[in-house]
Amino acid sequence: MVATNKNLSEERDDLGRTLRAGGWKYFSGSLYTISPIQKNWQESRDDCLQKGADLVIINSREEEDYILSFRMKVWIGLTDRETEGRWKWVDGTPLTTSYWYPGEPNGTLKLDEDCAQIYYSDARISWTDSHCSYNTNRWICEKRLA
Repeated sequence: MVATNKNLSEERDDLGRTLRAGGWKYFSGSLYTISPIQKNWQESRDDCLQKGADLVIINSREEEDYILSFRMKVWIGLTDRETEGRWKWVDGTPLTTSYWYPGEPNGTLKLDEDCAQIYYSDARISWTDSHCSYNTNRWICEKRLA
């Protein structure tokens, strides 16, 4: 039994070192990492997928507050690229609870603003729609733990 506990402790410590080295942070059943550079929405999503994750899906006020605590403009995993006005998360689930900034989504400048971003990191309602290809942001990847 002592050997098993020691092995588990070593595995836990190894996992912790690996996560810290990759810049992953734990919150409420998921791991998150924030990009150090800016890319468009699809390039950002591709980066997350290469890491075995996806762009962040915000499921609660607590998770929204956690993401806002990073205090930066970032892409999130929300888009209406398939059907204009029908916002879905990257896992295909429809948007049910949102934190759109007043007047958003608005599709300004007659561009297809089909991707969501956290724009106002100092406001509790902070999402805006943005052009997926022309604009670049940092992004947050989320890896859900089983």
